[in-house]
Amino acid sequence: MKYIFSLFILALLTVSCSGEKKNSVENVIETGNLETLRAKRGELVGEQQAINNKIKLLDEKIKTLDTVKHVPLITTIKTETEVFNHVLELQGNVTTKDLLTITPEYSGILTNVYVKEGQKVTKGQTLAKIDDGGLSQQLSQLKIQAELAKTTYERQQRLWEQNIGSEIQFLQSKSTYESQEEAVNQLKQQIAKTTVKAPFSGTIDDIITEQGSVVAAGQSPLMRIVNLNNMYIETEVPERYVSDVTKGKNVSVNIPVLGKTIETKIRQAGDFINPANRTFKVEVEIPNKDKSIKPNLSARLKINDYTNEKAILIPQSVVSENSDGEQYVYVVSDKDARGIGTAERVIIKTGKTQGDIIEVLEGLNDGAEIIKEGARSVRDGQPVEVLNIDEKN
Repeated sequence: MKYIFSLFILALLTVSCSGEKKNSVENVIETGNLETLRAKRGELVGEQQAINNKIKLLDEKIKTLDTVKHVPLITTIKTETEVFNHVLELQGNVTTKDLLTITPEYSGILTNVYVKEGQKVTKGQTLAKIDDGGLSQQLSQLKIQAELAKTTYERQQRLWEQNIGSEIQFLQSKSTYESQEEAVNQLKQQIAKTTVKAPFSGTIDDIITEQGSVVAAGQSPLMRIVNLNNMYIETEVPERYVSDVTKGKNVSVNIPVLGKTIETKIRQAGDFINPANRTFKVEVEIPNKDKSIKPNLSARLKINDYTNEKAILIPQSVVSENSDGEQYVYVVSDKDARGIGTAERVIIKTGKTQGDIIEVLEGLNDGAEIIKEGARSVRDGQPVEVLNIDEKN
């Protein structure tokens, strides 16, 4: 009896498997029967809905048991005190006080040019000569007259010392002699103006007027002389920085054309505020030992106008503002071993900014854990899960 029952069960399973095989999607497709195909599809759709309902029930149960699933995932940064050197960025031009276009002091023909372009000269060296128009001959005549006046004066002086002659004769001879001497000196000064001398040591950068040309005093440019030792940058600073940008402050100078950055200082800060643009002038000294820096090059200046030795700096992106205009950030408090904590909104007072960082003056202590990624999606008092602590940068 038991043997017969086992055979019956085996036969039933065989028929069932055979029926499932015949009713598979592949077999139904092979039949090509539209009604059969539609029936099979309806059967599968029903099974799918049943599975979805079961999944929904499982999700609802998981939701009641898993309290961590809906906690926002965030990253944080820890604050630490550091030195904050705020810089004011400005544009400036390189120049030098020893850059001059020389003009003559005397009008006439430029008879000689004694230097050439690129030549180094020393202060007082003769650069050119202008025709004096006969002043040298006049000087010779005046010298002869002055010698005669001197002789006459000396004789009258000896006679006067011997009480011979009148006092008026002595005084007249003295006056004539002194007048002649003064006339000689004045003419010498006029002749000296026909010689063009170097006002300082440097290099002849350009010969502007050629030899043989007629030049006018104070008008005709003769040549340009430059000295690259005394270089500096001049820039204009807004008046609100008048108490911060002062003599001796550190400056980082970048000259893009040369790809060179120089660390230097402010050597002079102006005391006059330009009423037209509300700025004051600043001079920054530039060392130029290799003579690579030329006048009129453009430069970028970073002037250290503020320093905080113990500053707390945070990214500007984590700072928000409420309807009252107060700035705030979210910090994580009461964090457990799993990284689960509470988001706490903290009102802060900020100071200066530099790039994408901002100085916090009040509200945060050293070591506070600030929410970085996810700061815009959390609420005060909401549980959060810290994934990791980011670097500030």
